[in-house]
Formats: sequence, C-alpha cells, structure tokens
Amino acid sequence: MQRWRGYDAAPGGWGRSVVTIGVFDGVHRGHQAIIGHAVARARELGVKSVVVTFDPHPAEVVRPGSHPAVLTEPTRKAELIEALGVDVLCVLPFTPDFSRLSAEAFVHDVLVEHLHAALVVVGENFRFGHRAAGDVALLEQLGRTFGYTVEGAPLVAEAGTIFSSTYIRSCVAAGDVVAAASALGRPHRLEGVVVRGDRRGRELGFPTANLLCHRYAAVPADGVYAARLVRRGQREPLMSAVSIGTNPSFSGRERRVEAYVLDFDADLYGERLALDFVAHLRGQVRYDSIEPLVAQIAEDVERTRQALG
Repeated sequence: MQRWRGYDAAPGGWGRSVVTIGVFDGVHRGHQAIIGHAVARARELGVKSVVVTFDPHPAEVVRPGSHPAVLTEPTRKAELIEALGVDVLCVLPFTPDFSRLSAEAFVHDVLVEHLHAALVVVGENFRFGHRAAGDVALLEQLGRTFGYTVEGAPLVAEAGTIFSSTYIRSCVAAGDVVAAASALGRPHRLEGVVVRGDRRGRELGFPTANLLCHRYAAVPADGVYAARLVRRGQREPLMSAVSIGTNPSFSGRERRVEAYVLDFDADLYGERLALDFVAHLRGQVRYDSIEPLVAQIAEDVERTRQALG
C-alpha cells in the first residue's frame, strides 16, 4: 500500500481511482464494510482504491479541546486499512485553512484535480466541507458536474445498534470491552511504552509493566481486565492481567495502566507494547491491608488464565 501525506502527493500521470473518505478511527466493522466495498469496486473497474483520512482529528482543529478518545493510533490505523487490500492511504493534514475549504472546493481540489475519482464510496451519513455543509446528495450533484459517480454504503448494525466510533468509545469508557470487540471485529487495543513505576507490584509478588499511553488514547474504565499482550517481533501474545486506575489501596492519585504478564520473567522497560482487551474481570477495590489484596490479585490471575485459555 502506498502512503501519501497530502493530496498533492499523487504522482504525475495518476489515473482514475475509487475513493472513500473518513476519519476511520477504529477501522471498525462499519468502516471495514465501506472500505471493503471501495476496494472491490476498484478491482471491478480496474483502477486503484484510495482511502482519504485526516490528521489530526478534525474535531480538535474545529473545536480545540474536544479531541475524542482515539481508538487506533495512526500507525495501527494504517496497518488495518492496508490489511483490507487498499492501494493508497492518503492522509490529509487537517489545518485551520483546510477546515475552511468549502464542500465544492474539496470535491474539485481533492477528488477531481488530484485523485481523479471515477467513483466515490461513502457512508450514508457522510458530511464534508466547511461546517460539514456537504452531504451525500451534494456529493452526487457535484459528481454529475465533474464526471464521477457516488455509491453510499449502508451503516452496519447489530441488534438495533449502529456501529460507530462514538458507540465504541462509549463501550470502552464503560469498561465493556466485549461489546467494543463485537463492533470493532477484534479486541480493543491500547498501545504504549513501558516505563518505571513504583515497583510495588514486584514487592507483592506480581511485577507489572507500567504502560505510558498516548494522551488521547481510549483507555478502558478503571478496573481489572484479561488482555493479550503483544510485543513487536513476537508472534505469540502473552496472557496478562491488567489493572487500570489509581491504586486506591495505596492512596494513589495518578491513573495508570499496569499489566502483570503471566508465566513471564523478563525486562520490558522501554519496549512499546500493545494490550488487546478480552474481558472485564472486576472493578477497582480498596483494601485496608496487603493480605486480602494479594489474595485478590492471585484470583485475578487465575480468572485471566481462564478467560484467555
């Protein structure tokens, strides 16, 4: 898959293409349906498929301070999109100037002049242009002027619930990682670098990897989870019991993500790891002494083994 930064990265002599557009945070089942449709149609037409997305998140530019929790970091999002068979990922820098581009100018400058769109595939709730003034009807109207067609992809739903990035964020924020995984089509992943903590877990007999995550990462609700820990270059994930919260038993204040890796004894400091959340085991509990806390952790480890076994 080719990766372009900006639409002007399209090479000279670039032919027609099938384009789909969106933030695509999470690359969830709804996104997969839209992108998959674009890829299939591009192959039928014998042209390239292009996914257009944005960086940073448009919400942060249009309404500073409103950046939503991020389900997939840029590198991960690109990997997931590539796995769907896309030919080109075009990331558009979303600047204040770009945000003021009218819907008509967006179509002319991006879709027509640079990407030479023959077909545009979007979700039925797609909006674009300054103040989100453009919709699918306008996209179709402009297509008749500029010589491309539009195909709307229906939203993906299950049991009356429409899968969207907003819905998945709400599941993660509530600690419902099973519902999040159902909408994503895979477990919710949290990535970060292992940094030194208080080393209290080691003193308790359960040394943990303290994960420093991106400031906007979608971190599940406080509690204890069963997760699979993924290391770069390692094919087999490791079973992990993950605690998220402020360590109330020790009057902690800083919210942390700490993973105890089962059947593992090696130094992970400085490594960039990923946690794929499989099950929520319990909420955070404050213990007044060490003994019941250690007993609870041992139970958490056993429940993690059962959940991941």
